[in-house]
Amino acid sequence: MNYIRPLLLSIALLCIHVTLYAQSVRFAFVTDTHIGGATGADDLRRSVQDINSNSTLEFVLVTGDITEFGSDTELALARQILDSLNKPWYVIGGNHDSNWSESGANSFRKVFGSETFAFVHGGYQVAATSSGPNMRMSPGQVPRENLVWLDSVLNSMKDPEMPLIYINHYPQDSSLNNWYDAIDKVKKRNVQLMLCGHGHQNRLYNFEGIPQVMGRSNLRAKDSIGGYNIVTIKNGVASFEERKPVIQSQDKWLEVPMENYHFASSAQQYPRPSFAVNAKYPRVKKVWEFQDKSDIGSGMAIGKGLAIAANTNGDLYALDLKTGKKKWNFKTEGKIYSTPAISGNYVLVGSSDNNIYCVSLSEGKLMWKYATEKAVLGSPVIEQNVAYIGGSDGHFRAIQVKTGKLVWDFAEVKGFVVTRPLIYEGKIYFGCWGHDFYALDQKTGSLVWKWNNGHANRMFSPAACYPVAANGRVFIVAPDRYMTALDAESGKVIWRQQKKDFRVRESMGISKDGSLVYVKTMDGEVFGVSTIADTLHVGLTTSLKLPYELSPSEIVENHGLIYVPSNSGLATAIDRKSGRVEWQYKSSNALVNPMLPFGKKSVLMSTMDGKIVCLDYQNQERQ
Repeated sequence: MNYIRPLLLSIALLCIHVTLYAQSVRFAFVTDTHIGGATGADDLRRSVQDINSNSTLEFVLVTGDITEFGSDTELALARQILDSLNKPWYVIGGNHDSNWSESGANSFRKVFGSETFAFVHGGYQVAATSSGPNMRMSPGQVPRENLVWLDSVLNSMKDPEMPLIYINHYPQDSSLNNWYDAIDKVKKRNVQLMLCGHGHQNRLYNFEGIPQVMGRSNLRAKDSIGGYNIVTIKNGVASFEERKPVIQSQDKWLEVPMENYHFASSAQQYPRPSFAVNAKYPRVKKVWEFQDKSDIGSGMAIGKGLAIAANTNGDLYALDLKTGKKKWNFKTEGKIYSTPAISGNYVLVGSSDNNIYCVSLSEGKLMWKYATEKAVLGSPVIEQNVAYIGGSDGHFRAIQVKTGKLVWDFAEVKGFVVTRPLIYEGKIYFGCWGHDFYALDQKTGSLVWKWNNGHANRMFSPAACYPVAANGRVFIVAPDRYMTALDAESGKVIWRQQKKDFRVRESMGISKDGSLVYVKTMDGEVFGVSTIADTLHVGLTTSLKLPYELSPSEIVENHGLIYVPSNSGLATAIDRKSGRVEWQYKSSNALVNPMLPFGKKSVLMSTMDGKIVCLDYQNQERQ
């Protein structure tokens, strides 16, 4: 009977250990407030007032899509309303806070202090990450720097067995292109529950054995008032009650067990992205790979044996083109979504810290910077030692490359600029997130003409595509799924078409000879459209067939190959003459930025999750 006493002691200690993690927790779960929408602010004020009147609530979680467009005004109003809460509150961003943000999602960090949060309460570790897509339409993505941060939080837990609640705006499925990165990390700990928004409805999911609860939007939608959830964790169960302010209705709709699933010891396998395509094309070789600790949301430039890239940590840096080793790093104070441009020994880039920077190509030392009133998300284009670039402050500027002196300033842009402008026959062409497409005189900056697509919703603006031109015409595509040919001189519409089986969006480019405009459809097909026809005439059909496709990145041609980026880490090279897929390479599962071919058989590709790859390939014999 001597074994009974130690056994009883072990059971008692176990009970004490479990009790430590079985404390009662009660909090408000608010999501998808969409401040800036028709009723967003009023609906949130009602919920805040209702939460303040409930003394049983210990804290408030606000899980993304705080605003409608991520504008500075919307963010400031959201902060003002949330500041009236009389209990601790925590907030993360969602796709509406980042994809159409005039600040490049930089203001979210300034207004709320961070885009992640972590704390311990009632015996639970709570950790939350924001999710995009950030400034480029694609599936959702947890930013690379958020995942690095999540690693640090989980690794610093004093007790790895403490129950974990993980929060992200998106459901933890393939609607996030890096869903598996976050799941693999939280499974190394005792994750018992995940929370999300995004879908605007109360719903229970199960992702790889982890229960995830989606909360309703705080918006009233078609109802008379909005609402939120009250979550109570007690006696090993998380219960969810939908709460409607004003009428003060409260209905329990779900109970979820809180338990240790012992994922660390589980041998069960779950689907992950396949990279099998790389074995299909052995002619393509990876020369080197560089992994950034932050997202990369822009293209690259090449000069003097260096590849110039930028990231969302505010870094502009140079990699050795032969080895991929970092040669220098220049730090700005904001996220960078501007693709660098090179002229001689000068590198220019815009930053969301409201500045345009010029650094030396050889050393990365600051040559000059030009201060603007808001973020600079547009990419510069350089001609004859003058850089042309648009910002978020309603200005489009021409600046001397060597001195940083202003040549001219067009201050009548409605909305903000994220594109790379087009120089064609003495004019500058660009769109913005304010419906309009502009043509300016290259020498003076005066307005030549302005075109509007007629949509009331700014999400349909011709803002993200890189416009192209040939034969006296400028071509654009936009999220309204129209392709438009405009007279370059007058801005008059030559043709404008939308087809059900030809759903263009934002990705386009032009052939080397100017005879075709390359477009990628949302159905994953690539076509070449004639630049001389009086209607939308397809002059090239390719064999490429991708899944549903959203990436807005530019299509480029070099040495007879058409380079096509995707929203899933896959790069495709298509033969210009036959339309046949020559090769494909998958480097990650994230959006591919504009690709940069160089030489006759090399190309640089970067992906939104911070990966840069240099590829070499050997041409297949033409048939």
